[in-house]
Amino acid sequence: MSTSTLEPLKIRPVWFKIIYFLYLHYGTIVGFYYLFAIAQWKTILWTYLLLLSATHGIAVGAHRLWAHRAFKAKLPLRVLLAFDQTMTFQNDIYDWVRDHRIHHKYSDTEYDPHNASRGFFYSHIGWLMVKKSDKVISKGKELDLSDLERDPVVWYQRKYYWYMAPFLAFVFPALVPWYFWSEPFKVSWYICSIFRVCIVLHGTCLVNSAAHIWGTKPYDKNIKPVETGWVAHISHGEGFHNYHHTFPWDHKAAELGSYYGNWNTAFIDFMAKIGWAYDLKSVPLDMVKKRGERTGDGTKVWGWEDNDMNKENICMA
Repeated sequence: MSTSTLEPLKIRPVWFKIIYFLYLHYGTIVGFYYLFAIAQWKTILWTYLLLLSATHGIAVGAHRLWAHRAFKAKLPLRVLLAFDQTMTFQNDIYDWVRDHRIHHKYSDTEYDPHNASRGFFYSHIGWLMVKKSDKVISKGKELDLSDLERDPVVWYQRKYYWYMAPFLAFVFPALVPWYFWSEPFKVSWYICSIFRVCIVLHGTCLVNSAAHIWGTKPYDKNIKPVETGWVAHISHGEGFHNYHHTFPWDHKAAELGSYYGNWNTAFIDFMAKIGWAYDLKSVPLDMVKKRGERTGDGTKVWGWEDNDMNKENICMA
C-alpha cells in the first residue's frame, strides 16, 4: 500500500498521558542513577528478569500470539503471557492487538495509529500523547476481533485491567526487593517499576519508529518497514521489520537460522518443546526467496488466516 499524501494533523493532546510520560522519564533518570550508585545486585537481577518477562508479554504474547496468531498457546502459557503483558502498562491485550492490526492493514497511512510518515517522534511516542484521529477510530471499528472475544484470558484481563495493571506494573515489582532483601523502597520503586516500564515502552516504540525509518529492505522495497539490527537486540527480536511486514504470520518474525538477536523466538520454541505452544507457523526459505525477487506490497496481510492471504502462501507455510 503506498503512502498517501499527509493531511495536517489535528493535535488533541491527552494531558494526563503527557504528565504521566513526563514523570516516567524523570523517574527513569532517578532510577538510572540509583541503578549504579545504590542498588543491590539482587535488585538489578530482579529488574532484568522483569524486563525479560515484560518483553515476552508484549512481543510473544500481544504481538506474535494474539495479534498475528503466528502460533497457538495452551491455557498456562496464555495466562503467563497475559500476566507479563499486564506488567508493561501498555493497555490491555484487546486494545493493543486492535491498534496493531490496524497498523498492519494500513501501515504508514492516515489510518495507521502511529504513522511513521509523520516522523520519528510521532511514530515513537507522540501518538500516545494525543487522541486518535477519527479515521483511525473508524478503521478500528471495522476490524474482526472475534478471535480475541472468544479467548477468556483476553476478556478477563480486559475486564479487570485497571485493577490489576497499576499493581502488577508498579507496586508488585517495587515491593519484592523492599520486602525480601530490605532495599529502600524509593530505590526499588524508581528502578524496578519506573525505570523498567520506561525501558520496555521505548523498546516497543522503537519498532514503530526506527524500524520504519532506518535500515534495509531485502524482502519488500515498496514498504517503509526496514531491517534494523540494533532494534532487534533491544526488543529481543522485533527489529527484523521488513521481513515481519512481508510475512507477519511467521512465529520467528525473522529469517534467521539461530536465536541471535531473537530471544523471543527461543522462548516460543522452548514453550513448544514443553507442550505449551503448538502449531508454530514459519515461512519456507523458497517462499522467502521468491518474495525477495518479486515486487508487491504485502501490507494488507496482518496474520494467519487473514482473508487477504492467497492459497500459495497458506500451503507453503
